[in-house]
Amino acid sequence: MPYCTLDDLKKAIPESSIIQLTDDAGLGVVDQAKVDDAIAYADQLIDGYLRGRYTLPLSTVPGLIKTLSVDLAIFHLYGRKSDDEFPDAVMARYKNAIKLLEQIQKGLISLGIETSTTGTGSYKTNKTSDDRTFNKDVLDTY
Repeated sequence: MPYCTLDDLKKAIPESSIIQLTDDAGLGVVDQAKVDDAIAYADQLIDGYLRGRYTLPLSTVPGLIKTLSVDLAIFHLYGRKSDDEFPDAVMARYKNAIKLLEQIQKGLISLGIETSTTGTGSYKTNKTSDDRTFNKDVLDTY
């Protein structure tokens, strides 16, 4: 399940901008495949930061994750077309998204959902004291 949709992108930037960023064929419509690719890029990046802290895929999408997915997808769309620098607002939103993801990864910001690490870890082994190569008797002789 993607973290955001085309409708979410349309709420963040005008549809005309999305058309301009995705319509390589000049048809005057949004190319849904290119939008889906941008959203997939954003979601994979988010999952990369969340992996190990939260169980993936997320069963519910927190609002913050949806916002980050929108910002990262828009950045990706601008990256497809931009020969010049990115618009300042797009770059600022991208940098902020990465900063927030780093804080979530470190545990400084919680998403309000259960983390994948639910308790203290423990080591399991099938070794016993009889398996030791250098036991106490051998070590005492030196």
